[in-house]
Amino acid sequence: LELINQDREPEEQLDLGRIPMDDPPTFKLLCSADTAGVFQLESSGMKRLVADMQPSSFEDIVAILALYRPGPLGSGMVEDFVQCKHGRKQVIYPHPLLKPILEETYGVMVYQEQIMQAVQVLAGFTLGHADLLRRAIGKKIPEEMAEQRDRFIQGCLENPTFVEGCGMKKPEDKANDIFDLIDYFAGYGFNKSHTVAYGLISYQTAYLKAHYPLEFFGALITSDMDNTDKVLRYIHDCREMKITVQPPDVNLSDRDFSVSDNKLVFGLGAIKNVGSKAIDNIIEARKELKKFNSLSQLCESVD
Repeated sequence: LELINQDREPEEQLDLGRIPMDDPPTFKLLCSADTAGVFQLESSGMKRLVADMQPSSFEDIVAILALYRPGPLGSGMVEDFVQCKHGRKQVIYPHPLLKPILEETYGVMVYQEQIMQAVQVLAGFTLGHADLLRRAIGKKIPEEMAEQRDRFIQGCLENPTFVEGCGMKKPEDKANDIFDLIDYFAGYGFNKSHTVAYGLISYQTAYLKAHYPLEFFGALITSDMDNTDKVLRYIHDCREMKITVQPPDVNLSDRDFSVSDNKLVFGLGAIKNVGSKAIDNIIEARKELKKFNSLSQLCESVD
């Protein structure tokens, strides 16, 4: 953001809090799995999931981050989610009352908050009691689970809307089936408020990469200047994106990677064995001279 805003008037400054959350170039970048440097979406496994998912909304990004864990991946939840999103599998809601809660995740219980909402809507649990159920499922204590099951079934049977929506199935059997589902999914449920916060940073970094690739890679490489392998990998990514990387230059380079004349300028801090005092000296001397015209002038001007 500093690189993007350094030459902009105050009213033209980019504010990440005001970017559109449905930006087509950002989703195009995500769908192509061009996610090097995008928060949480860099690993090869995550790139595969993003490519399969083809995210089209912020909610999809949030779900991807919650689903990419050993439990959901091994359970088939992720495959169900992807198939339902693309219409290759019918979205089935265990009960009509659950449609508003599970619609954004295509009928799959992904979040702990969805489970808490489900028992609130179906069985009249308070959210405080719903949280106790969530904890009980995590502990897997048989006596406690049996008590929670009885309470859930009783609550469902006392809810006329639940009973009416059961269709052909006996309400008690339906309530038992749904509790089994909740018990199963709760073992994999992820805290939604946590994954939304992560998802926002993922979206913001994807947005910056899609719209300001020079500044994005400048900041990205600067953040990893101590890691030569990453520096080389990101410079390779730059070249693949047709971004020109200007070699280190005592007349152009700053300590960090910077942007000049629509090119990325190599930061002096990424050169091995060039200390920070030497860099400070070079930049200080350059302020007075504007430009070093020869090696001897550089040596005379710098401590």
